[in-house]
Amino acid sequence: MLMRATSGVDPTLFGRVPLTTLAAVDIVLRPLQDGDFEYVIGRLDEWWGGRSMTGSLPRLFFDHFPTTSRIAADGATGATVGFIIGFLSQGDPSVAYIHFVGVDPAARGHEVGRTLYEWFSETAHAAGCSTVKCLTSTVNTGSVAFHRAMGFTVTEAKDYDGPGQHRMLFSRSL
Repeated sequence: MLMRATSGVDPTLFGRVPLTTLAAVDIVLRPLQDGDFEYVIGRLDEWWGGRSMTGSLPRLFFDHFPTTSRIAADGATGATVGFIIGFLSQGDPSVAYIHFVGVDPAARGHEVGRTLYEWFSETAHAAGCSTVKCLTSTVNTGSVAFHRAMGFTVTEAKDYDGPGQHRMLFSRSL
């Protein structure tokens, strides 16, 4: 399934305003393909401002969760401008979990992240989920602000991943 978000799209289609610029943005969400892991992993740390993130995104997510993951590509050039890796919880069938999302810094502010999140939410809802969850580190203030703007509740969890490993937990009802 392809999803397009363009400057001519109905602004109510995904509960957001349409894309505006980035050279007449036309974002296509497409399934994962061979080579996507290599492309994403080769840019991941750069997209996170130099933070070492590649250890948090092993290939297994690209191999085993293709129906709940997508690449956001520039519709005009085919260039990858973002991605979402998610899955349906095995422990709680009412929950869908977003493991990782990335947007090329040059494409930020052009609804790529919002488009990916809305696609995932629609996919999760169609699969019977009633909640989307995800998390980030406490230092990722941009992510916290993005999730709040997307309607997620935000909770700090002390020692979530072990002593001193605090996380910000996000949850949104579908």
